[in-house]
Amino acid sequence: MERRAPAAAQALDVLRVISGSVEPVSASHIARELGLARSTTYYLLDVLVEHGYVRHHAERRRYGLGIAAHELGSAYQRQAPLRRMAQPIINRLVDEAGHNGHFAILHGSDVVYLIEERAPGRPVLISEVGVRLPAHLTASGLALLARLPVPQVRALFPSKEAFFTRRGLGPQSPTELRRALTTVRRDGYAFEQGWIMPDLASVSAAAVDDNGLPLGSFTLTFAEEHLDTLPALAALVVQAAERLSERVRH
Repeated sequence: MERRAPAAAQALDVLRVISGSVEPVSASHIARELGLARSTTYYLLDVLVEHGYVRHHAERRRYGLGIAAHELGSAYQRQAPLRRMAQPIINRLVDEAGHNGHFAILHGSDVVYLIEERAPGRPVLISEVGVRLPAHLTASGLALLARLPVPQVRALFPSKEAFFTRRGLGPQSPTELRRALTTVRRDGYAFEQGWIMPDLASVSAAAVDDNGLPLGSFTLTFAEEHLDTLPALAALVVQAAERLSERVRH
């Protein structure tokens, strides 16, 4: 299959060689293993070192994994059990509600969807597994942001320039976001209508750890014609979030 991003693929190959060795390895060893020119190998290593994925042991002229690579592995280890714990809860939520559901986590100022569960006969959504969307424009994201310390939210959205709007709806300034999050904290759940997709609405609640910080959010997305059921759907996502919070605490 043709590689559309050969440099990216080569960088991943370099990481694979380094991670497969018990000890740091030389650039010449990497070049031989991958059949790369020395100049290409050094270029890739320089980029990976710059971004923290590789550490250069200059005194030994060797390369090992950097802190960013370890953090990436740690992030996977954190997400994998969280996904396993959330899956049966989202399954039950979708069965009870009869609407599409998803589970998302916060990644900077975005949300990343880890689980999508479709209800029979419901439309395909934009929130497929792995998709990232602006946190301030989604019920999933608002539910999570509302659980963060205020200074952290301020750091993520310091000015109007930090806000992206998809359809001219949703918070578009720090002040508007602060008001939206105040409503989420008051109600115990987040709600958006048509901010991402026309004719669709979403309701979401966040699960939290022992310190009250957000783990992930459970969300139901439904057609606007079902808005009269919002209180019942909100209660279901809150219950789902509470189940995960309890499971994590125990």
